[in-house]
This record gives sequence, structure tokens and C-alpha cells, in this order.
Amino acid sequence: MKLIVQIPCLNEEQTLPAVLASIPRRIPGIDEIEILVIDDGCTDNTVAVAQEHGVTQFVHHSRTQGLGRSFRDGVMRSLELGADIVVNTDGDNQYPQERIPDLVRPIVEKRADLVIADRQTHLIEHFSPTKKLLQRIGSAVVNRAAGTDLPDAASGFRAYSRESLMVLNTITRFSYCMETIIQAGNKRLKIDSIPITTNPRSRDSRLFGSTREHVLKSMAAIVRSFMMYKPYVLFAWVTAVLGVLGLIPFARYGVLWIRDREDGHLQSLLVGAVLLILAFMSLMLGVISDLIRANRVLIEDNLEHTKRSRFQVPFPGADMSSPPAPPPSLVPDRAADS
Repeated sequence: MKLIVQIPCLNEEQTLPAVLASIPRRIPGIDEIEILVIDDGCTDNTVAVAQEHGVTQFVHHSRTQGLGRSFRDGVMRSLELGADIVVNTDGDNQYPQERIPDLVRPIVEKRADLVIADRQTHLIEHFSPTKKLLQRIGSAVVNRAAGTDLPDAASGFRAYSRESLMVLNTITRFSYCMETIIQAGNKRLKIDSIPITTNPRSRDSRLFGSTREHVLKSMAAIVRSFMMYKPYVLFAWVTAVLGVLGLIPFARYGVLWIRDREDGHLQSLLVGAVLLILAFMSLMLGVISDLIRANRVLIEDNLEHTKRSRFQVPFPGADMSSPPAPPPSLVPDRAADS
């Protein structure tokens, strides 16, 4: 079994040596360990430092592409290198790499497809009370959308099985963390979590400039992922709310007409009609969104077939004792016709 530890880096020459030095070289159940550094447009000596510490596998971006794209490109390269398990850590030495054996153990033992490290954010000293609260709220929202129960959905210290990487597809350039959990939950992957203690902060995050920016981008990623898999939930609520609000003015008009026997309250009919029209439009958008969701499922199935073919990964439970028969030819047999 081969493990690849991928490290997305953006100017990490100061902290990368500590990260590389703390990665275990032997792990029970793992036959081979390889390190992959994703150079996300580094302008310092990150690549040279990695080479000095024995790293031979790289993914290079000529310009900064973002954490989401770096993760995706790293995963594709890891699969090309024959990875059975991919661990993602950070180049800023935030995570304790010595816990990688614990992180991969549930996958080695076939108990999980995805393992996420719980940073226990309530214990992190440099996290402000506001940030800790936002982390809890963000995790609760992601768990609601994914049908999971994870204490730290924003943690980037993770282990993925090769099977999970066949079905997960990242779109967001900002960060893949929330998106992959929502996908994994909706695709019924087994997700586990282990508690860890993070290392002391070495620098400020380069992923976002402020807490407000982080919150807004995370919310956008969550909403986008939620809309991909459960659009009918959102539009059903919007339709119901607008429908109820639209019926209230009609009820008001009926009560006033019965009491006064006058048609001087037509504004109620107008407001009610507008709200009901909006409710109907929301219903139609929900139907269209659900059709798009179904189409996305078919596209993802096709993408999974493409990945498995490219990386020669059979479907779970496939009989590999004999090679599959070639598909029948679509070209008519002219000899048989003659």
C-alpha cells in the first residue's frame, strides 16, 4: 500500500523543513511513503528547500491558483504515482505530521474512506472567541448539508482513500475543505475523525486576509456545494414561505370585504398576487435546479468512469480474476452481410 503526503506551498521556505522532518518514514500497514510538494506560484526558495530535503515529486503552478486548485492538482498527480492513500497537510507546520499514522489507520483497516483531523479549536489559544464561534457554526452548517457529525469541518489535515478520490470532485478555488465533506456525505462515504493538537502558530494565514473574508468565502462554498446536491430543499422553503405570505393578503381582503362589503382593499389582492407569482417562480426554479442536479450526477458518474480508466482503478467488488471482455463493435460487420 502506497501513501503520498501532499503539501500545498506558497512561499514556505521557513517552515517547510520542519514539516518534512516530522513526516514519519515508516507506518504500519504502509509499504511505501512518498512526499509531493505543490508549488502554488512560490517566489522564494520553497522548491530548492524541498529538494534539499529529498523531495523529488512536484506540481508547479506558474502563478498562484489557490488552495482548492492546488489540492485537486496534487490529488491527480498522487493518483498518477499510484497512491492508495493521500494525506493532505500544510506547509506552514500548523499540523502535527507525527499523527499521520493515526490519520491513515482507519483507511488501512478499511473502516473509513476519509479521515479528518479535529483541531479541537476551543483549545487553540490564538483563535479569538469570535473565530471559535464561527468555526462551530460553520461545522454545524456543513454537517447539516452533508448529513455528518464532524467537530471540525474546516480542518485541512486529512487522509483520503483512493476510492474516495474516484468520486470526489473539487470546484472551489478558495478551499476544498467544506466542499469535499458535503460531497462525501451525500455520496455516502464513510468519514471518520481523530482529535489532534495543532503546533504553535508560525505565521498568519495566507489563505484569507481577514476573518470577514474567510467567512464570506466559506459561506459561498457551502451554499454552492449545498445547491449542487440539495437544491430542492432551499427552493421548497422559499416557495412555502412566499406561498404563505401570499395567502395572508387574500385572507385580509376576504375579511375586510365581508365586514365592509366594499372593494377598497384591492392593494391586498395585488400584494398577494405578486407573492404567489414569486412562489410559483421559486417552485419552477426548484424543478429546474433539481433537473440540473440529476444531470450533474450523470456527469460525475461519467467522470468517475474516466478516472478509473485513466488510473486503472476497478469498481468496488469487481472480479479481477479475468480481464473484462471488450465492448461489442459499433461498426457493422460487412462480411456477414455479404
